[in-house]
Amino acid sequence: MVDCPFCNNSGLILENDLARPCECIQQRKLVKRLTLSHLTPMLQTLTFNRFSFNYYSSQATPNRKYSYLEAAKRAHRAALEFCERYGKDGYAEGMLIQGGVGSGKTFLACSVANRLLEDGHQVLFLIVPDFLDQIRSSYDVNGSGTSESDLMESARDVPLLILDDLGAHQYTDWSRQKIYSLINYRVNHQLPVIVTTNITDLTALYDHLGERTVSRLMQVCQLWHLGVEMDIRLIKRKESERTRRTS
Repeated sequence: MVDCPFCNNSGLILENDLARPCECIQQRKLVKRLTLSHLTPMLQTLTFNRFSFNYYSSQATPNRKYSYLEAAKRAHRAALEFCERYGKDGYAEGMLIQGGVGSGKTFLACSVANRLLEDGHQVLFLIVPDFLDQIRSSYDVNGSGTSESDLMESARDVPLLILDDLGAHQYTDWSRQKIYSLINYRVNHQLPVIVTTNITDLTALYDHLGERTVSRLMQVCQLWHLGVEMDIRLIKRKESERTRRTS
């Protein structure tokens, strides 16, 4: 822990024989929330004020009534409204954000997480394939020692759960059951969830996750779509390379 120059890590500052809380207390609490959220340092940089609409074209999206740009603005506005409602009531209808690779889904979900963490709320961000791998590794006698029940309990009971990359790989009956159990629990206990998926067709989503899980998600989440003509990560990589060449 970095020593606080104002309170010497006591958490209190004495002024005229009166003690007041030091500002470092709130910073320590934020650091703790960030640690518990499972957001990596890179994901902690993805915020609303860094979300750029420059990568979304005004061209009409295939088979949809909104342009890429209009769809992005609608999803962005919905994410901001989610934060506002959640901050006010402690609950808000969830979001199911669909979009192809590099369309900004994770960026938007992390923007919600970082805003609410900064405002003092507890959030858990899970990359679904990694989470399922953690559960599998809990069966290994030489594993980390974290049990499946501990992993599932933390995801079930956290006030806000964000599931990233749901549908990013082929699901077995086992993995479908784990996801269903988690979603069903949160639905029954009125705990909101934000989900991102690269599966943009609902029929395919049913095939991947099963009818029960998708039905539960549609019960508690509004559906939003992010689309791009080119992977934003590739565009940023090219921009970075051009900058290096000209600097």
